[in-house]
Amino acid sequence: MQYGICHLSIVPVRLNPANQEELVTQLLYGDLYQIKEQRKHWSRIKTAFDDQEGWIANNQIHPIDQTLYEKYNGKNDHEISTDFMAYVTSDKGVLSPIVLGSRVDLAPVLKDTFEGNTSLTLKDKPHLVESALLYLNAPFMWGGKTPFGIDSAGFTQMVYKLNGYRLFRDTIKQSNQGEALSFIEESEPGDLAFFDNDEGIINHVGIILKDNYIIHAHGKVRIDRIDHTGIFNTDEKQYTHQLRVIKKIA
Repeated sequence: MQYGICHLSIVPVRLNPANQEELVTQLLYGDLYQIKEQRKHWSRIKTAFDDQEGWIANNQIHPIDQTLYEKYNGKNDHEISTDFMAYVTSDKGVLSPIVLGSRVDLAPVLKDTFEGNTSLTLKDKPHLVESALLYLNAPFMWGGKTPFGIDSAGFTQMVYKLNGYRLFRDTIKQSNQGEALSFIEESEPGDLAFFDNDEGIINHVGIILKDNYIIHAHGKVRIDRIDHTGIFNTDEKQYTHQLRVIKKIA
């Protein structure tokens, strides 16, 4: 088994080994991964944070040994950048941009220095809403997980990550985490609301706000009304998502 660390700001992870294939997720600076299979130009990886698998280009791989991987993967207190945009400085004085949610306690492994704002400890639930608002108006992008493009499960995962919690990358897997609530009235700001399609497949997730509002990624990260039926889009003047379940994670 081989191992790697993301040494770039954002690295695309594809469903299949080709640049035109579907984006399934992104690696951010400091993310760890296992290399499960290697081909001439592409490698299939499994991310340490959420067990997501996909393909990345070999020229974007930065290998590390198993000892380093196990040492830092075993840590629970990941130090996460809380700046919308920040920089790391290499040992040669070169600046590289990194985005919100990058793991910066691993900067020394890459011989980089980080001097921005970070989050280290598990935070109380009110902080989830504060973090969610940092992504407001970020454009929707399937497989994205940054303020420059994000999908619904990427949005909830990153908000929770900023506050010390681990969510899976996939909406359905996220819906299996936490404690289900019987009624929307039992929910608190920061809880997760999941929505399904006509076939009953869960395909969307958002974060509950106070006063029957929800923040979610639909076209962009936006705030809409929510009730027992689902999400009422205030621009389209219609329901766009039907409510399936509300989960308490934090």
